[in-house]
Amino acid sequence: MTSTHPESNSTTTTAVPLPNRDAMTGSLVNRPPPVWSLESSNGTISPPLLLEKCDRHGRQDGVCCKDLKDEDNRMLIDPDVIRDIIIGLSDGLTVPFALTAGLSGLGTSRIVVVGGVAELIAGAISMGIGGFLASQAERDHFRFMQRHTYSRVMRSCVGEMEREIHAVLGPVGVDESTSQAVTNCLRKVEEEPVFDGSRPTPADEEKPPRGMKSEAGLTAFLLRFGEGMEEIPNRRMYISAVTIGMGYLLGGIIPLLPYFFISKAIEALQYSCIITGIVLLIFGAVKARITGAARGFWGYVWGAVSTMAVGGAAAASAYGLVAAVERSNIS
Repeated sequence: MTSTHPESNSTTTTAVPLPNRDAMTGSLVNRPPPVWSLESSNGTISPPLLLEKCDRHGRQDGVCCKDLKDEDNRMLIDPDVIRDIIIGLSDGLTVPFALTAGLSGLGTSRIVVVGGVAELIAGAISMGIGGFLASQAERDHFRFMQRHTYSRVMRSCVGEMEREIHAVLGPVGVDESTSQAVTNCLRKVEEEPVFDGSRPTPADEEKPPRGMKSEAGLTAFLLRFGEGMEEIPNRRMYISAVTIGMGYLLGGIIPLLPYFFISKAIEALQYSCIITGIVLLIFGAVKARITGAARGFWGYVWGAVSTMAVGGAAAASAYGLVAAVERSNIS
């Protein structure tokens, strides 16, 4: 009797010995940390991104170049604010000082105080309004040039834009091929559709015309680097007005201080000259420091002496003119 048994497909497994724990620990310790491969999918080495390019790993001290400090490590303030402060303080220290020096020839300090305070208040208001109107005119001119440049970019061909971009980049050492590449990138940004809700416009800035980008593209590049113009926000006008007006007021009260305490105008003028001269010296040195004009000791000296010389010349001219008129026969 023949018996049939079903054939069973048996699978055999291969035994693999586990690695030694000590050898495995030593290999992990000696293994370098994992890094991203610089090879792309096709086997070529791709250059690192801009954010990853740094020579700090090749330096002995391991310090990035942007963390290296220069010998002159001063922090400069906003040049627009510095300009307004200098305009207000210099005029405040010079004009009222010249006026008080001229009025001192009349004899009494009361006349000097009344005339000086009236000029000080009127001058501070006038200087503040002048700063506001100057910033407003600069803002309006920028917006006009922005609309004009955008219209010119939209109706110009690629070749004309390449010539304009190269006219800006060529003098600084950029060749024509690079200028053409920059033009193509900027033109693509300029031609991208703009959605109204993508980037909200600040409340103190005018909304640009439909389709125009205010911070990117050919229009922004030609305005900033070709014309050297930037947008002036509305708050800048008020800051300029307050800064110039308060600077004039603070600077102008200094020459008047001796006349409040000394009745004789000629005697008060001597103290006013001393006090104002010292303040002008200090102001000139501080101005040279803040603006970065002083590169050494003599830079501070020149800034202080030149500022005092301007104020002294103005005061001497005013005093001499009033004295000459008083001695004349003019009634």
